[in-house]
Amino acid sequence: MNFRFSKHAENELVLRQIPREFAERVLREPQQIVLERPPKKAYQSKVDLGGKIFLLRVIVDDTTKPVTIVTLYRTKKINKYWKP
Repeated sequence: MNFRFSKHAENELVLRQIPREFAERVLREPQQIVLERPPKKAYQSKVDLGGKIFLLRVIVDDTTKPVTIVTLYRTKKINKYWKP
């Protein structure tokens, strides 16, 4: 998949100290893809960041070419976002 980071997403990488490689891995091999507010989708995976497990959520708009990464964040609230 070809994708580009929005300016906001680029800023979030730095602000939230999320390695770019982690975000790119979630996009290539997500553990889940969840529909958000259309047309956005959350590509998400459980990741180990500093010895703790977080859910890394990468929110994308896949109606654009290339796919636009709108925002991304990590959360400890795995149960809130994880779909069985």
